[in-house]
Amino acid sequence: MGSRSPETTRPSLFWPVAAIVLPLVGLLARIRITGAEKLPREGSFVLAPNHYSEFDPLIVAVAVWRVGRAPRFMAKESLFRVPVVGWILRKTGMIPVARTSSAAAAKQTMKQSQELVEHDRGVIVYPEGTLTRDPDMWPMRGKSGAVRLALAGGIPVIPMAHWGTQAIMGRYQKGLSLWPLRKPVHVVIGDPVDLSDLQHRAGEPAALNEATTRVMNAITELLEGLRDEKAPAERWNPAAHGQKETGRLDS
Repeated sequence: MGSRSPETTRPSLFWPVAAIVLPLVGLLARIRITGAEKLPREGSFVLAPNHYSEFDPLIVAVAVWRVGRAPRFMAKESLFRVPVVGWILRKTGMIPVARTSSAAAAKQTMKQSQELVEHDRGVIVYPEGTLTRDPDMWPMRGKSGAVRLALAGGIPVIPMAHWGTQAIMGRYQKGLSLWPLRKPVHVVIGDPVDLSDLQHRAGEPAALNEATTRVMNAITELLEGLRDEKAPAERWNPAAHGQKETGRLDS
């Protein structure tokens, strides 16, 4: 995979976790990465993948680690208050999801963005916020968290798509499909989404909506290439179908 980033060569808490996770995921998935060179080896970034299986984070984490960066995710704020778990999350640089008022959330986002830039870290943010509700597992309507974080610090947003994870663990499936082992999963990383014209309007709802649309379009285009299919012309909107936009979807 080329030269390694300092994030994956110097000692850290990621190493003992990687020693366990990498072999286990390697038994279940044969991950092929396209576009690895598009994820910056140094500096901050926001990585925005599609999301259709509860096994997705492990696939994404392994792919990011193999490229040479530490896989840091946005995590629920409540997890940071759990003994031991919270300490690990903080020590590995995970970022809490803001669940506060709009003003407080904006302030927290700015602080988080500045810390990413200061420490040259990347973060993985699922712009859909939860598993897609689209019946055919295409990306659904996105939320603005990823672009807010990026615009606040002038951080590049890198789209990612993957396909094949559903053979290991289907959407809302209980347990894993273990056989056959090493199911193929293809991960593709795209070019940074151009949001430069929206930078000076980072606090405007219209600009955030436009930025989110561009990111979701980029993810969808990557997934179309992986699936060799065309996504629906209209992106799935859970609210229009009477569905909850967060949490597990009732069957």
